[in-house]
Amino acid sequence: TMPRKRKLLAQLSALQSNSSLPPFDGLQNLNTTPDGDSPPKSSKYFVIEKKNSSRLAADFFNQPCISLAKSFLGQILVRKLPDGRELWGRIVETEAYLGGEDEASHSKGGKQTQRNAAMFMKPGTLYVYQIYGIYFCVNVSSQGEGAAVLLRSLEPLQGLEAMRELRSTSRKGPTKPLKDWQLCNGPSKLCQAFGIDKAFDQKDLTQDAAIWMVPGHDPPEEQDVVATTRIGIGNRGEWAQKPLRFYLRGNKFVSVVDKKTEKEMAATGHISCS
Repeated sequence: TMPRKRKLLAQLSALQSNSSLPPFDGLQNLNTTPDGDSPPKSSKYFVIEKKNSSRLAADFFNQPCISLAKSFLGQILVRKLPDGRELWGRIVETEAYLGGEDEASHSKGGKQTQRNAAMFMKPGTLYVYQIYGIYFCVNVSSQGEGAAVLLRSLEPLQGLEAMRELRSTSRKGPTKPLKDWQLCNGPSKLCQAFGIDKAFDQKDLTQDAAIWMVPGHDPPEEQDVVATTRIGIGNRGEWAQKPLRFYLRGNKFVSVVDKKTEKEMAATGHISCS
């Protein structure tokens, strides 16, 4: 088996030198495989699978806020519950909050407090805050002083029953079972479904053991992304009108669809009429 192992190691190191792939950490596993059944499978698929299951790293988060808000669409948020179950959800809607000049941002005017400290931390840091004294919203810091992206809606992929349990414990009185599209279609709903609370504030998505992101399989094309106004930010002058909310067109897990903007996009040829 030695020549085959040597050949496989050479292939892996050649693949590793390709900068578009993440560092490969499966070499130690090769050495512990029993000699009798060391698999001679094509390492190409092995590495592709590895790439898709490895978490998004610091350089992904280190981009300007609007760019990050768009880049999140199609990526997958993973949450590992204390009992070991994993919840997976594809990000389908985000909002950018630009810090400083942005009147709707918690860090407007560059104001840093104990509450919003995570917005000023390194890109990829979670900022979790409470609304109405009960619900939580989760944001991810980006490049730029006090800038962060709000995660608004997810398309549930794995662990839906656990999500239902988590959502039902936070709903009062007897309730009908939630449909799949209702589990994570809003910022507080996704926090309930994923068991995200204030304890997750200031966690680092690139290193945390309970929450991280992995690359999605098909990144959306530009014409699949709708850019429109943010929701629930009240009277913030021109900032209430800026197109800083982004969502995947035609995705039924989005919280609020902007038909007017979609029609305008179709009229100008940005998207085909469906």
